[in-house]
Amino acid sequence: MNTERVDYSIDVRGTAVDVVHKDIKHVYIRVYPPNGRVRVSAPHRFERRAVRMAVISRLGWIHRQRAKFLDQDRQPRPEFVTGESHFFGGRRYRLDVTEQSGPPSVRLVDNSTMAMCVRPGADRNVREAVLDRWYRRHLRNRLPVLVAKWEPEMGVRVNEVRIRKMKTRWGTCNPDARRIWLNLELARKPASCLEYVVVHEMVHLIERRHNDRFRKLMDRFMPLWRSHRDDLNRAPLPRANGRY
Repeated sequence: MNTERVDYSIDVRGTAVDVVHKDIKHVYIRVYPPNGRVRVSAPHRFERRAVRMAVISRLGWIHRQRAKFLDQDRQPRPEFVTGESHFFGGRRYRLDVTEQSGPPSVRLVDNSTMAMCVRPGADRNVREAVLDRWYRRHLRNRLPVLVAKWEPEMGVRVNEVRIRKMKTRWGTCNPDARRIWLNLELARKPASCLEYVVVHEMVHLIERRHNDRFRKLMDRFMPLWRSHRDDLNRAPLPRANGRY
């Protein structure tokens, strides 16, 4: 979802900075999770030297923000064994794995335990596939309701919603095909985060770019979208290399 254009990039004392010029009056510097990407929005009149000086004046703050993101705990590569923590719907569950004959399954025992049944000898990859299928099934059940809720609100129509694992985005939109792709990892996040991504991608059916019009539309449809975005990018980060 970080698809906003970049006019150019500069190096400021070892820190890579993406710069975009806009029809604005002031310079805005942002540091994005999870890897501390630095992005500057600057007025058209600002030359590179002026942008560089603005960044230098905020380097202390930038370094603190980047350190905060880089120090966040990321989920270690899971082995899908009893005792591990796994998330669903924003809640942490303790995994309880049982080997037995019969179809594999996953269920929530209570508010703290996730039970997984697998066939004897099932290895790590098989167990991961079992949990992913369970995540996918839950997303498939929830997405039509969300899309149906927001289509009349926005005056748009979604032809298709698909789910896949993605390493760099929470979602993508093909406005021409009116097709939305969502990251499987959203099953692990709170319902508000899932709805935010759905709304974000549906707004792209109206405005393709992440420009001022896009932000105004987001403000109109989901006034708290920035808060949901921050929740979405907060640790624990997805297990797909932790690179969102």
